[in-house]
Amino acid sequence: GRHIVVSDQAGRSNVIARLRECGLAVNPADPRINRLVEEVKEREHKGYTYDGAEASFELYARRLLDTVPEYFRLASFRVIDERRWNARNELITLSEATIKIQVKDKPHIMTVAEGNGPVNALDTALRRALITYYPSLATLKLVDYKVRILTPDAGTEAVTRVMIESTDDTGQRWATVGVSTNVIDASYNALNDAITYKIFRDGTAAP
Repeated sequence: GRHIVVSDQAGRSNVIARLRECGLAVNPADPRINRLVEEVKEREHKGYTYDGAEASFELYARRLLDTVPEYFRLASFRVIDERRWNARNELITLSEATIKIQVKDKPHIMTVAEGNGPVNALDTALRRALITYYPSLATLKLVDYKVRILTPDAGTEAVTRVMIESTDDTGQRWATVGVSTNVIDASYNALNDAITYKIFRDGTAAP
């Protein structure tokens, strides 16, 4: 179920311990720590969980306490799923993702990719657009993808939580989370974190 922080004190020490695991030196008296604890609680209430999604937690904390360059900015994406009979009379489903992103002040890059499912198509399109600027993304692999529908509280829409586990040629694994009322949106959020984390970890400077 949802991970609920028992008390503010437990929440704080939990967050500080996690920050240290990420290698962030923190002064417990820093007022931004309290803000981070509040925001994490708020996000957990919305369906996020950072248990088992340490990479998303680290990015979130670094954006608040430190800095993560904006390696790319999404302008838009579209995913089309098509189910049809192929020439061999087999029923196939293909996904096609069109993505428009901006890398710093360069003109918009638009890429289209087909995939086995919407997440695969989005991942392929996104990396195709970014690989020129961030060549190390060639070694990124998505190894696991989990979707969970969170039962809504009375009167609210159901929320989808997506967790993605990634690895690369170093053998390191990291997990990211995305939450939205729309599964493709939640997937994009988790994917965006997975890619951003890889670029950040490789120490690549934003162009």
